[in-house]
Amino acid sequence: MTSKQILKQASILEVDEQIELIEEIWNGIVRRNDEPPLTEKQKVELDRRLEEHLENPDDVVPWSEVKTESLAKIGK
Repeated sequence: MTSKQILKQASILEVDEQIELIEEIWNGIVRRNDEPPLTEKQKVELDRRLEEHLENPDDVVPWSEVKTESLAKIGK
């Protein structure tokens, strides 16, 4: 059975059943502890960020500050 066939069958399920199906699929991925490979673009970006950090290791923002500012922006 192809992905398109599975998706077509899943699309006729009720929303709560679709969510349950998604959760089961996600849990199966987590159990396998499998990760998709990085794309070349992602690798380049990670390398760029690492290089930037190595050049300026003190140029960081503490998590507590990021969290406080983010929550303030969304009104929590």
